Amino acid sequence: MLCKQKENEEMAEGRYRVFVYGTLLTGEENHEVVAPYVRAVCSGKVNGRLYNVGPYPALVLGEEGEVEGEWLTVTEEGLKAMDELEDYVEGRRDNEYERVWVRDARKPIEGYVYVYPPEKAAGLPLIPSGSWRRREEKM
Repeated sequence: MLCKQKENEEMAEGRYRVFVYGTLLTGEENHEVVAPYVRAVCSGKVNGRLYNVGPYPALVLGEEGEVEGEWLTVTEEGLKAMDELEDYVEGRRDNEYERVWVRDARKPIEGYVYVYPPEKAAGLPLIPSGSWRRREEKM
């Protein structure tokens, strides 16, 4: 998938870039939650490992491995919709996921991503391909 905007372009006010890697990907079951707010889509990868939680994946950032996904440029309403879907509240101690800043593994792109705490991922099945869409490979 080609970027529909310049990779290192500054974000306009009220726009946010978010790396998605699971059910929010284009064509996946929860994409409809964010679709009305998407202004651009670009393929990407971040450094880390992907784990299978069952109905959705969990990303643990790290130096080993790459996780495939998409960079979505969304409006403020889109970011709020994603926060709600991920049950993320800024500053709350018991979030299942945390929203952090990350850089693409290969391109000059950066933005938010929802990550899983490494201690919670212990014991979960690894998705060796690093791709939610190809999660059945080698499992």
